[in-house]
This record gives sequence, C-alpha cells and structure tokens, in this order.
Amino acid sequence: MAQEARIDVELTLKGGETQPGEAELAELAASLSPEVWFTTPRTAEVAAGRDPDQRWEDLPYGEAAVYLANPKFGLQRPFLFADGFNYGPSDLPGLFGYFNTPYDGRPGFFDQLRQRGIDVVLIGFDERHARIQRNAETVTAAVERAIAERLGDAPLTVGGVSMGGIITRYALAKMEYDGIDHQTATYLSYDSPHNGAWIPLILQQMAYFFEDYTPPGPGGVKQADLIRSEAAQQLLWAWVENSKYSGPVATASPLRKEFLDDLARVGNFPRRPRLLGVSNGRRDGVGLPLPVGEVAFDWQALIASATARFQPERGDRQRIGGMHLGLALRRSTTTEVPALDSAPGGTLDSFGKVADALKAKIADDHRSGTFVPAVSAAALNFDPVQWNVVPTVSITDTDLANGHLDEVGFDTDNTEHSHVSPVLIDWILDRITR
Repeated sequence: MAQEARIDVELTLKGGETQPGEAELAELAASLSPEVWFTTPRTAEVAAGRDPDQRWEDLPYGEAAVYLANPKFGLQRPFLFADGFNYGPSDLPGLFGYFNTPYDGRPGFFDQLRQRGIDVVLIGFDERHARIQRNAETVTAAVERAIAERLGDAPLTVGGVSMGGIITRYALAKMEYDGIDHQTATYLSYDSPHNGAWIPLILQQMAYFFEDYTPPGPGGVKQADLIRSEAAQQLLWAWVENSKYSGPVATASPLRKEFLDDLARVGNFPRRPRLLGVSNGRRDGVGLPLPVGEVAFDWQALIASATARFQPERGDRQRIGGMHLGLALRRSTTTEVPALDSAPGGTLDSFGKVADALKAKIADDHRSGTFVPAVSAAALNFDPVQWNVVPTVSITDTDLANGHLDEVGFDTDNTEHSHVSPVLIDWILDRITR
C-alpha cells in the first residue's frame, strides 16, 4: 500500500541564546504584516460608473448583482457566476470589473455576453471563507430567483471562478438530489480546484507561527484566518492545523472528508447540464521553472528566522524549511508529497506574499507557485485524497474523456489563478453563446 502523504515537524531548542525581551518582540511585531495572508484583493477601478441594473440583497448568506443585456426587456437569458475563495465578503463591483477588462481591442467578457443578449448575474457571499455548503444555499436561492424572474424559458448557465465553481457544482448537484428543477443547461468552472488546491505547507506553518507575535489587523483578523477557515479546510488537498502539526496532510481536516462524502452523496457533479471547465494552466505537462526542493527565500532577523523551500518531489522526509524565534526552532519535512509548486496550473504569488509580510528578499521568479494544478481544474478522474496522479502529466483527449467534465479549455501558459486570459474567454464565449 502506498505511503500516505504527511508532514513531520522537529521541535528543538537552540542553545546559547536567551529568550527575546519585550522590546525585541515589539520590534518584531512592528515589522510583520498584520493582514490576513494569502488573500487576493481585486480592484474595482475598471468598474467605476457601472452600476448593476438590479441587486438581490435578500439572498441567504449573500447577494447578487444583475447586469441586464437590455434593461427594457428584463431578465431573459441568465448567466449566473459565483465569486471564489478569499477572506471576508465578496466585492461584486470588483469582480465585475476584473472579469470585464477589455482585451485585444475588444470589450470585456461580461460586456461581450451582454452584447449577445446574455444577462450577467454575479453571486457574492457574506463570508467567502465560510463552509462550501453554506454558500451553496446562496447559489440555490439565486438560481430559484433567476427562474422566477426570467421572462421566457431560456435555460440558465451557472458556474463560478475558483471555489465559486465548486460551490455551484455542489449547489446544482444537490438541487438535482433534492428533486428541484434548476433549469440549467450549462455549468462552467473557471480554474476551479475540483480535486483540491495547493498552498505550500511550509507557508501555512509560517502563517500560524508568526501570527502569535503579530497584533491582530482591522476587525481582529489574524494572519492565518484564511488558512484555518472552513473553506480552506474543504478546498486544500494538503492542510495543517498549526505550526507544530505532524501527521497526514490530505486527511488532516475532517471538514474535507465530510465535504467529499457530501459531494459524493448528492452525485459528485450535476447530471443534467453540459459540464464545461477552463484551467489557467497548460495541458502539455510543462510546469513552472522552479528549482524543486531548493530555497525560495531565507529570512534572518535578530531574534527570528524563516526558510521556505519549494516543495520537493515525493520521497521520504524531504526538507521544506523551518523557522525559529528565540529558543524555539522548528524544522519540517514531508513524505510522499508531490512537487506541486512547479506543476502546470493556475498560479498564486504565495511565496511572494509571505516574503513581503516578513519583509524578506525574494527573487521575482520565485514569488509564484501553482495554486490550482491543471489536473485538478480539468477534473480528471483520480482520487481527491490519495492524489494517485502525476501532476505534470501531459493531459490527453483520452484523459479528458475519462474525466468528469464534457469539455475543458486550457491556457497557452501557466498564468495567474483566475487570470482573464483571452484564450480562455474566447473558448468560453464560443461555447455558451452559440
């Protein structure tokens, strides 16, 4: 039987040193970022002056913003698109502006949909970091309202970006399981982690470790609040609960197992719609040119230090880095964890975000690693816990035919997670505006 992917943390005390005093700890705290780590804010600048035609503010745990193709004719051909993984409430103007940025001399994605008679309904959540099943209630209510207010009988298109694609996947599948007619002909996921997402384990540990020495940010938020959230526990393939945790990483949180069981109970995917998905990663197996197992950044301060390595390729007790403060020293290794930082897929500047929070130096080409591997966004048919797949596989048509989606579009390079790639937008438009 294959060995389970795991992490091991060695806790030791450094000799010949004294514990830092209050002044030294205060200096360290002042140098650390008090913000929630790994968040990805979107700017709403390009959405300035573009107000929705309707606001559905009474949805459970969220709201929706409706941008009609023709306000005189009302809601006729709804395209429902859900926000993704992040911390705090959704910023729907920012989401609209982000996906509606003009490109190649053409209008933005949503404007092109509206020009073709498709109404855009953006779904947002009060807490993007909340449990997937809770936010699925928002989606279900939005689907039911779209059906109730739609003029005519044109079927719906429903999907989302990042975890929004997982939330809508679950919501549609559960509606079918409950015998509710969602009247959806097409489902779309945009770089959604169908089999799990990846944030480097050493960076997760640093978020927990250093937040103990950093004052809370606005509203009392802490550095590791996104990592410890219910959504992160359900979404991430590998997760740790604190900086000292040793043990299996794919089954560390019961919330992920519970969600996978719940998803399987309702059918795994909705059966009625055509299932479409796109990946911000390449399909040919070419990943990021990162030095696997080598140091990404090495930060040394007077009383503290932190070293992060790019995830090694499986193996036994492979070093991934460590950290210390005063006498406390921690070194971490992983066993049978694949080198996901460099796998093909949608990227996140996770190493850069942590280095910036610590004010550590990091090379520009070391800032980003893979967040949603292409094999996950493409919903290939493999075990979402065991990950019995080679993340660098060149994805063939046979792989896709044996997968869960009917069609998958890939970017021509490994671009930032949820990047509005002209290649992907054109692929989507060709399939949902026929």
